[in-house]
Amino acid sequence: MFLKERKSGDLVDVVEMRRLTNLFQDSVEGRLQAGEEQQDPQEFKKSDLVFMSGEELPGCWTDPNYRSKAK
Repeated sequence: MFLKERKSGDLVDVVEMRRLTNLFQDSVEGRLQAGEEQQDPQEFKKSDLVFMSGEELPGCWTDPNYRSKAK
């Protein structure tokens, strides 16, 4: 899945979806999509990533207490 790095706007290819959707993980492994060669994987904080549209990641992926805040 491709996400966008908030500050630079660069695309990040998330390596493992399970870590992205696990709300107890605050980072994911991904590859920057820059240049012609595939980049080495690196860690990205979920708080630094957004969907390609600019929309924030859902709270159920990032905040262990998201249910108590919805009330």
